[in-house]
Amino acid sequence: MIQNEKGEVLLGLRQGSHGAGEWSFPGGHVDFGELMADTARREVQEETGLNLEKFELISIIDELRYLNSEGKHYVVIGFKAIDYKGEPKLMEPDKFKEWRWFDLNDLPENIFEGTEQMIKNFKAGKIYQD
Repeated sequence: MIQNEKGEVLLGLRQGSHGAGEWSFPGGHVDFGELMADTARREVQEETGLNLEKFELISIIDELRYLNSEGKHYVVIGFKAIDYKGEPKLMEPDKFKEWRWFDLNDLPENIFEGTEQMIKNFKAGKIYQD
C-alpha cells in the first residue's frame, strides 16, 4: 500500500490475468528464495517505477477467491510504504491499464480481493482477521 502526501492510496486497474477490471495495489508472487521485503521492492519497481525506501507489515490475508475455480489458496502479505521515491508510471501495460490515486474513504467498488482485505485490516488496525 502506497499513500501520497494527501493520504490517498495508489491503485492499478488490472487486465490480462485473474482480477481483470478490478483495482489493486502493486504486488506479485515471491520468487523462490526471495525475501518478502525484496519481493515488495521488486514488484513495486517493476509495476509502477517507484522505489520503496522503507515500509512496514500491515496485513496478512488468506485469499480464497480462486480456491474452487483454480485450486489456488493465496496468502497475501501486505506492506505499507513509509517512504518512496518517484512518480507512478505504467510500466507493465499488459498487466495494468492505469495507476490512479484514491481517497481511502472514496474507493472504487471493483477492488481486487487481496487489496480490499488489506484496506479493511489497515483501517481496523489489525494485521490478521479470521
